[in-house]
Amino acid sequence: MPLGIQVFGLVFSAFMLYVSFLYYKKKEFTLTEWGFWALFAVLFAAVSVFPEVLDPVVRSFNLGRKLDLFIILGFMLIIAMNFYTYRVTRHTDKKIETLVRNMAIERAERKRKP
Repeated sequence: MPLGIQVFGLVFSAFMLYVSFLYYKKKEFTLTEWGFWALFAVLFAAVSVFPEVLDPVVRSFNLGRKLDLFIILGFMLIIAMNFYTYRVTRHTDKKIETLVRNMAIERAERKRKP
């Protein structure tokens, strides 16, 4: 792997660690969330510096290149993130619907009582 790509991978990993730590310090991430993103950044850095670690995985799936593995994993990640976002959005929609319904019932009851 070219040195420039490895350096870019390390810089990106350091940036991810820094940003996720800032969110943790601002209390926007829990310790578990920060740990997940920190682990992700460290693994990304390790794969950037030592790409030959992926050779057994690439061979076991009969892929031609490591890039094919990353493309497949990228699509899987995008699909999983879309599913999670859809699930959270549906849950939020239901909560908002319940809240609005309760507010409308309260308002109607207040108007009935003169």
